[in-house]
Amino acid sequence: MAKTTWAIDPTHSEIGFKVKHMMFTNVSGKFNLFDADIENEEENFETAAINFSAEVNSINTGNDDRDNHLRSADFFDVENFGKLTFKSTNVKKVNEGEYKISGDLTIKDVTKSITLDTEYSGLMKDPWGNTKIGLSLNGKINRREFGLTWNAALETGGVLVGEDIKLNAEVQFVKQ
Repeated sequence: MAKTTWAIDPTHSEIGFKVKHMMFTNVSGKFNLFDADIENEEENFETAAINFSAEVNSINTGNDDRDNHLRSADFFDVENFGKLTFKSTNVKKVNEGEYKISGDLTIKDVTKSITLDTEYSGLMKDPWGNTKIGLSLNGKINRREFGLTWNAALETGGVLVGEDIKLNAEVQFVKQ
């Protein structure tokens, strides 16, 4: 079978996350620098092998002090662990356009299996003749399982940073 290779279109893609702050509001962030590719057989999405990496130093929550703290050894420790990665292990069709993508997520040299709910747009041509696919991915991880354990107790009870991280990505890929 013929292999099809896809490269991420970073200008039309966003890799983001949300986490509870002070137990009642969400803080959103994203990674500005990332790379991803997909290889599948004859454009059959269920055969997709997906590889993703993000430069942790490019984390952006809209607040320089918070971003610098996230880059420190309290959280991501970018001096020792500059990238986070995801490598798919299985793509399962749920319904038309809906998939579950399972794979290994590595943060700070800790690898855990996760599953992402995925909406797949199918194939489309852009105005310049490029064949593209679009994916909307969502999932959740517990940050403590990846060694992101820093926190602070609040006087009113609870903690400053929630444990669950909601992952969300809106990505386009271009056929190579």
